[in-house]
Formats: sequence, structure tokens, C-alpha cells
Amino acid sequence: MTASEQYPPCGEPPADAHHEWLSQRIAHYLGRPVRGDAPLTDHGLDSVAALSLYGDIEEEFGPLIEPGEIWTYPTVDSLARCMADRAARRDRSTVRAAFVFTGQGSQHEGMTAGLYLHSTGYRAHLDEAAEELRPYTKESVVDLILAGDPRIHLTGFTQPALFAVEYAMARTLQEAGVQPVAVLGHGIGEFAAATVAGALTLPDAARLVALRGAFMQYLPAGGGMTATCAAPFEAADLIADEPEVGIAAINASRATVLSGPVDALTRVEAKLAEAGLASRRLTVTHAFHSPLMRPMQAKFASVLRRLPGGAPRLPFYSTVRGRLVNEPLYAPYWTEQITAPVRFADAARALLAQQRPTHVVEIGPRVVLTPFLKRMGGDAELPCFPVCKGPRSDAVDLAGVISALDAGPLAALLAGA
Repeated sequence: MTASEQYPPCGEPPADAHHEWLSQRIAHYLGRPVRGDAPLTDHGLDSVAALSLYGDIEEEFGPLIEPGEIWTYPTVDSLARCMADRAARRDRSTVRAAFVFTGQGSQHEGMTAGLYLHSTGYRAHLDEAAEELRPYTKESVVDLILAGDPRIHLTGFTQPALFAVEYAMARTLQEAGVQPVAVLGHGIGEFAAATVAGALTLPDAARLVALRGAFMQYLPAGGGMTATCAAPFEAADLIADEPEVGIAAINASRATVLSGPVDALTRVEAKLAEAGLASRRLTVTHAFHSPLMRPMQAKFASVLRRLPGGAPRLPFYSTVRGRLVNEPLYAPYWTEQITAPVRFADAARALLAQQRPTHVVEIGPRVVLTPFLKRMGGDAELPCFPVCKGPRSDAVDLAGVISALDAGPLAALLAGA
């Protein structure tokens, strides 16, 4: 099955104008016509011809695709569909919102309580997620949130609660008419992103995040994480003599997070200071996305064996791979994700370049990723909207985001109790 068959992102059969034009240009490069459903590589289209074809598309239609997408949509039919769909969306000047889900560390006591108390839509979706989690957490994450319970910072509760609030936020936006053109998740946020994209069902995702959090919580203590202003290559040099320290996340060109034993991180922080690079120890219970997570990988893999998994039905930008992925998200993916660095910067840049969203929505209980995303937008000043700005956010703030995303008629309903 080709990538375009696994992930058909661009609508119905291609518009005649794009299909006819594309058929003529490809025939020019190959010296003969090709069938619309035949892979171009089977007919000898090479990288040089593909780059020239990309230039033709840019000259004729403007910015519709990236060069590599000629291989992502490898037939005349699939590429023409993509071009026609993006041209139509651009011409209608519609809002194209990407959903970006935050990871662990964004939680806080009483998170989203204001939304829950004053938004009927959000309340219904959070209750739905909490009920799916209850067989594993034994108590409702809603009760934990409304009580302002400090146990929200224990990994066994943090991960299920974050998943639940992010799932509920996304479903509330969708119910209001805001449909994402692409999704991306940071760390535990990938589970909510995958659920919204259709790669995981809500019951399967609830089971996985609850087990994942519990297994991690019972790992030995003594791990930590440090945010740095180092570039990835600088961080790699500084941890070369510390085999238990790894790069946990790359959030921007000079925003690298390190993870490992506390004593080793202390030594690395001293080296960072000597090099004139700022760093800050994060408040976490364990060294996430580091070699110290390996002892729970086998156990997690064993409970994943019966996971059916599925291919995303929306463009899913993986922070494990740092790019768009089309393949089903089976057990090996979620097992690898435990220790793999979060390649947020790569994935976010790919999403912005390939999907060209008009807006990005940060879905999480407080602002974490928006500053990175705004900088990636460059001079274009990409509008980024956090659904929750922090503990005081409520349904009025949510209604404002929905209105800004062109779903104004439903905003008043959403804000009602």
C-alpha cells in the first residue's frame, strides 16, 4: 500500500484543470503519458525531474506543495488531488488550524476546572475520558482536578489527567466546528493527538496512558531533567562522558532538554555554565525520555501486544520521527516513544512548511509550546492560540479562541453552563 493510499488527505477526485496540467508536465519529463493511478517511480521519474516538476508547479500555481511531497503522493491522481484541495482552501481563505498537544510538565493543580464548571461541551468530553480511565485510575481524574489535589504531579495521575483534558479540549473545538488540518503531540501529548487523528480509540488510549504512567511512577527515583539554551550538537558534546544522560527533547534550535541521573545532570550543568550556556532544572519525578526509562519498556511492550493500532486519518506529525508519518501506530512505535528524544522542533517545522496552517492551537492546561511555535513562524507572525493560558482560564477564554478560529456562531453556546 502506498503512502497516499494509507493517508488520503486531499479530498475527492482531482479537479480537471490540475489533473490535465499535471499529466501533461509528467508526460513531458517521461517522454510518454502515464496512467493516473500508476506510481511515477515505476515509470522512471527521478529526483532531478521531480525537482523540476516542483518548480513548474510553483511557477504555475504558487506555493501548494513541498518538493518531497511529490514522493508522498506518488501518482498523478494523488498529487493532483492534493494540489486541487490546497488551491481550493487557499482560494476560500478558510481557517486551517493545526492542533499541537503539550506534554508532561504542563499540569497544575485544578487545571481546566474553570472550563469544566462553565462549559457544558468541555464537561461532557472530560467526563467521557475520565470514565474510560476510571477502571485503571480507580478514581475520577475529574475529582482530582476539581479538588486541586497535589497528586496531579505524580506521574501515575499526571499522564492520564493530561490525556483526558487534552482529549476533551480537542473534542470541544471539533464539536464547535474547528477541524484540525494536522496534529502533533509533545511526549504524552502524542496519545491525545493520535486519538484525535483516529489512530487510537479512546478506550485503547486511556488504557495505554494509565499503564504508561503507572509503570513510570514505579521506576527508581533519582532521575531528573534540565532545560538548556544549548544547540543539540553542543548538548551532545557535553554529555558524551555521561552514558546515562540523554537528549530528551529538542524544542527549538537552542532549546534542548537533557534527562538522566541527578548527579550526572549536576556535572553537566557545571559544564554548561563554564560554556556560558544557561540551564534550568525542571520539576519532574523521573528522567523521562532517557536511558533510565528502559527498565519499563519490556513490561509496557507486553501490554501493547493486543493493541490493534491504526493509521492516522489526519496528518500526524510524529515527535518520535520528527516528520509526517502515515504508517499505523502499532506497539513498537509507542514502546520506542518512551526513550526516544522528543523531536518537537523538526516535527513542528515540517507541519508548518507542509500543511501551511493559518493558525496553530496549543492544546494543554497552560502555555508551553506557543513561544517556540511563534518563533518558527518567522516574519509571518503565525497566529497561535492556547486553549488554556493557566489556572484562571475559563469558558469565556475558550469561546474567544473558537471565535478567532471562525467558529463564532457556536461560541456563545459553548460558553453557556
